[in-house]
Amino acid sequence: MTITLSDQDKSILRTAAYGAVSLMAAAGAAGKPHTIATNGSIALGSATGLVGHVLAEYPKGKDLGGKSVAEIADRVLPALTAAMNLLKKQDPAEADNFRSTVLVAVETAQVHQGRPSPTTAEMARKITEALDAARAAAADSKAVQEAAAGQDRPELQKAIEEIVDSGFVGVSLRVHDERGEWVGSAGVAELGGTAKPPINGHVRIGSNTKTFTATLVLRLVAEGKLGLDIPAADYLPEFALDRRITVRMLLQHTSGVFNFSGEVYDDGTVAPGIPIPYSTTGNEWADNRFKTYQPEELVRLALSKPARFEPGTGWSYSNTNYVLARLLIEKVTGRSLAEEMQRLILGPLGLSGTVVPDASPEIPEPHAHAYYRYEDAGRQQTVDVTRHNPSWISTGGDMISTTRDLHTFISALMGGKLLPAELLAEMCAPYPTVIPDMGYGLGVFVQQTDRGGTVITHNGGMAGYATLMYSTPDGSKTLTAALNCVDDADLSVATAFQNARQRLVNEVFCGGQADPAQPTG
Repeated sequence: MTITLSDQDKSILRTAAYGAVSLMAAAGAAGKPHTIATNGSIALGSATGLVGHVLAEYPKGKDLGGKSVAEIADRVLPALTAAMNLLKKQDPAEADNFRSTVLVAVETAQVHQGRPSPTTAEMARKITEALDAARAAAADSKAVQEAAAGQDRPELQKAIEEIVDSGFVGVSLRVHDERGEWVGSAGVAELGGTAKPPINGHVRIGSNTKTFTATLVLRLVAEGKLGLDIPAADYLPEFALDRRITVRMLLQHTSGVFNFSGEVYDDGTVAPGIPIPYSTTGNEWADNRFKTYQPEELVRLALSKPARFEPGTGWSYSNTNYVLARLLIEKVTGRSLAEEMQRLILGPLGLSGTVVPDASPEIPEPHAHAYYRYEDAGRQQTVDVTRHNPSWISTGGDMISTTRDLHTFISALMGGKLLPAELLAEMCAPYPTVIPDMGYGLGVFVQQTDRGGTVITHNGGMAGYATLMYSTPDGSKTLTAALNCVDDADLSVATAFQNARQRLVNEVFCGGQADPAQPTG
């Protein structure tokens, strides 16, 4: 069986395996921690196959030494489950090899300890539980897939085929409702090809990144590391932010800070920011799409511009808010956004298809392709922009995921598995926007349907990709979709995108009835 691991996947495997050894060493610190760590590492070096190859490349100096047992456990145990999940999805034999390798290393780590301490024995038990947590999830996933394969949902298949006819290259859709799971795709994965888009391919999720980021901030609020109503300037004094701007305002888009990707004012005036794929800067973006931006650079550009309004007096969608949220996360934890996302969200949920790319242009296989059309020297050019450096948008929309991972995430989030009830309620409390029947919470839109229902959503567009993510407030019914298209500076596909998501929401949440249009995320 062919198996493909991204750099992030390999990092998860190494963190999990060597982290398990570090955890045993920390737990056995009353004995000989250095000897324990050495014994365990030697055992990991005996691993065979792909796992052995990956572990052999473990970079020196990246261990978890010097941290407490609890700190190491918080990071390592989710990584062990995530590692098993990503291997099981690609090659169960390698998953079994990884499990055996880690357990042998854990046992070997205790060889010279004499009788293991209660703490050491407890950590060994937790490591085994973390490795085995993926088994039940894999069995459940297989059952769901088998049930979905037997479902006949012609109305959903027809809907995505009509979306392709409206101008999209391809669409993949995943629906979870009272009838179970349905997955399907239409169109093609790339121009000139015949293969359909993969039903669980990777896609750049655009502003769905904001929901992940807001959830991460709220997890840190639950840990007591951040306060929603504390001035953001208290955490980030280096930017001289208006002290009236709170953490809540960043997540809610009520800070008034200028959008570094550009503003369109009520009178139609456009104030450009950095070059982006849309408006008058499309050619410049396309020509320099592998350029790296630093998050601090984006924030300082935004803060050099006049604020849109006084903090807390209005609502305006600004990517700057979420880059500031990223910097908050990294400041208070001392770790990168990717590390914290893995510790608190991706690892615990087993989201092995979700990536925080930072400035990497890569996107894991399988994936459909994204395109951008622009004029060069009087001629129309269509280029493949599947690979590009997403640092231009940063936490405003840089993440990569799959429809399965998006379903797992939004269902778990709305089902209360990630946040305490009071923080989930704060997240879903809508602040009025300029959009009819649509409020904004903390990283989510709260939409009222014309049949009296409510859906929690955040969609995203990202230079030739678009994603949909919808859920009922209890997480029991979800819709996630990935679309690929030929994008351009004029947003020619925008109307088709509006109609596409309206059509799908109607079918899944409104019984095919009309539903209000929604904002571009």
